[in-house]
Amino acid sequence: MSEHEIVLEVEDLTVSFPTEDGLVRAVRGVSYALRRGEVLGIVGESGSGKSVTSMAVMGLLPGSAKVGGSVRFRGQELVGAPDKELRAIRGGRIAMIFQDPMTSLNPVHPVGDQIAEAVRAHNAVSAAAARERAVELLAMMQIPRPKERARDYPHEFSGGMRQRVVIATAMANDPDVIIADEPTTALDVTVQAQVLRALETARAATGAAMVLITHDLGVIAGSADRVLVMYAGRPVELGEVDAIYYEPRMPYTLGLIGSLPRLDDARRGERLVPITGSPPSLLDLPPGCPFGPRCPMRQERCHSAEPELLATAPGHLAACHFSADLEGRRPEDVFALTSADHDGGAA
Repeated sequence: MSEHEIVLEVEDLTVSFPTEDGLVRAVRGVSYALRRGEVLGIVGESGSGKSVTSMAVMGLLPGSAKVGGSVRFRGQELVGAPDKELRAIRGGRIAMIFQDPMTSLNPVHPVGDQIAEAVRAHNAVSAAAARERAVELLAMMQIPRPKERARDYPHEFSGGMRQRVVIATAMANDPDVIIADEPTTALDVTVQAQVLRALETARAATGAAMVLITHDLGVIAGSADRVLVMYAGRPVELGEVDAIYYEPRMPYTLGLIGSLPRLDDARRGERLVPITGSPPSLLDLPPGCPFGPRCPMRQERCHSAEPELLATAPGHLAACHFSADLEGRRPEDVFALTSADHDGGAA
């Protein structure tokens, strides 16, 4: 398999949920291609559609969900595929790490047994061989005394160690793709760093491509190759990680960067610049650009036409009518306007 081979391709993915109040358009036209060994970070506030996108890729949405577009794993279409086909891929070729490890671990079984079960689900190996593999994976995740700890139950591990157990389970079958959905949420910064190192170990050991979903740009600063920024269910910026951090072309991305604490000289001693307001309801999106009501750069055009995701440079896409105006702008240059104009008037 070539290192440049596309292992997962998502094209114009849409997801909607019918409710008593109307149709919730949770995902609106997500597209990306993931190459072998690549790490794609997907970033956005809660409700932006990040997790729903990953659940659609895995085929884990409820039956009421209406899914459109295409998800191809190594050329095989997954949208609309029979559950038997999806079960053969889930956990084996595509593994998922959920936000809360206790939703993935059975509280009444030792963790070693659960990892061994994942191994045997996709491989014709003996129970002893699966158990040996489980201990090997725990050791790789730097769980102390892995042979002994394999006999322990999930409640006997700390939160960070439980997450590493889940990562070990995801590695069990050498997947081609690992999807990590908010794997460091609710962990302190030291434990976050341990979990991120464990994810890198998993990726390096398996050669898998990875989708790393988070609301925190800082989590993926040193982990991702490319970043997809989502807002109101759709992509609003996509590019190489350095381009996103240092040359953002969408005000929302710039706002996320401005609200990120940093310890380097670039921002030391400066106040954070928040994005005021809240994301819109996906049940009743405003006309025009969904970020318009919160954007200090908004103009009349922003209220009438939703911007397309267009190239601003090779490999860099942004959905903003005025992306060229962001060149060289810092968060405080743009979002200081919001502080001065907190009542929502046009900037």
